[in-house]
Amino acid sequence: IQIELKSGILTIFLKADIVFTQVDLWLGLSYCDGKWNKVTVNKEGSIVSASMNELREQTLEPRIQQLKVNSPVYIGGIPPEIQNFYKDLGLEQGFGGCMKDVKFTQGAVVNLASVSSSAVRVNLDGCLSTDSAVNCRGNDSILVYRGKEQSVYESGLQPFTEYLYRVVASNEGGSVSSVWTRARTREPVPQNVPTPSRVHSINGYSIEVTWDKPAGVIGVIEKYILKAYEEDGPNIPITSAELADTSMLTGILTGLHPFTNYAVTLTACTLAGCTESSHALNISTPQEAPEDVQSPTALSFPTFLLTNWSPPRKPNGIITEYTLYMNGVQIYSGNGTKYVVKDLAVFTPHQFLLTACTLAGCTNSSQVTLFTAQLPPSHVDAPVLTVLDSRTIYVQWKEPVEVNGILDRYVIYIANNEQNFTKWNVIYNSTEHFLEFTIQQLFPGTEYLIKLA
Repeated sequence: IQIELKSGILTIFLKADIVFTQVDLWLGLSYCDGKWNKVTVNKEGSIVSASMNELREQTLEPRIQQLKVNSPVYIGGIPPEIQNFYKDLGLEQGFGGCMKDVKFTQGAVVNLASVSSSAVRVNLDGCLSTDSAVNCRGNDSILVYRGKEQSVYESGLQPFTEYLYRVVASNEGGSVSSVWTRARTREPVPQNVPTPSRVHSINGYSIEVTWDKPAGVIGVIEKYILKAYEEDGPNIPITSAELADTSMLTGILTGLHPFTNYAVTLTACTLAGCTESSHALNISTPQEAPEDVQSPTALSFPTFLLTNWSPPRKPNGIITEYTLYMNGVQIYSGNGTKYVVKDLAVFTPHQFLLTACTLAGCTNSSQVTLFTAQLPPSHVDAPVLTVLDSRTIYVQWKEPVEVNGILDRYVIYIANNEQNFTKWNVIYNSTEHFLEFTIQQLFPGTEYLIKLA
């Protein structure tokens, strides 16, 4: 079944199996008076009728069978993917106008805005203009063009308004008029977009924004855009959110920073462009637990560590307390950024962890290992010397009992009696941790002193 309103005629096409029925109700321009009109399409047995207000037309078709509607109802046209199945129907340009109180024989009144599964270029909020009485005049229409050209541009029209046009062709034998063709001008850029009416913090990173529908927008709003700017910052939004569901007047804006002042604006868009509200609504996001807490560092001494730390890279609020742990035990709590850890062993590793807190919570740094400083070895035994021959001495030694750090190298010094043992020469210097060395090419019959470092 197809219902069509064209050139002042309300037409009903009804096809059941091989039976095709058509009902035409002549309306003229009586319906274009700026008021609501009640249209009824009815099938009772073999009678198919169409009526509008007090006008009614019907036809009798004995062969028509019972009508069962079990498919979707399309208003203003059908989707392209199924048009090939209905080539016998004269599918015209989509419906332009307003509908309300749609009702079927069985069931309640249908709210098109709530039951529609998909809508393309449709405003589900009601009529775009109540002043429709002047949009479909007949004989008192305005002359737009007179001449021999086959195209013309008309300016000075109202935005997003439907106009009816027809062509009258004339020659010496008379004139003939075309049917009325409708066209709608494009909508303009929105004007007077309001400031958001309410902003509520969900947490430190997101807010909920509520606004009123812009008044006086001519056309269909395609989308809303929420933008957040940092106060006293550059005039570039820190974050934004596009909201395609224009029936919702509430949106969530994410990607914010905790404990920061923002100015929030609303932008409304039609196909012609977008307009941002001239004023903004200010909000301060709440504090959150710190992020990116840095591990402590230290200036190392042999028996103590001078630990210090920097504030978190993202404090997300006011830091109320630092807590320092060493080897899993709390050793400091306060607002300072340094602490001296005393009475430690020489060159000993210790595990440190720092916790930073705001009123919203605490965050730990990663654990770090810090060493106390090295000292020279505590005691080195004299080397053991073995004379192998008149020119060779075999030197052996032991590793120090307390290295007090990382053993770097061994050095052997030698002096002889010819210089009264006053000049010490380096005979061996190696980072290899060998515990022996053979001194060769010595002078026979000479007394030597040898020491180990």
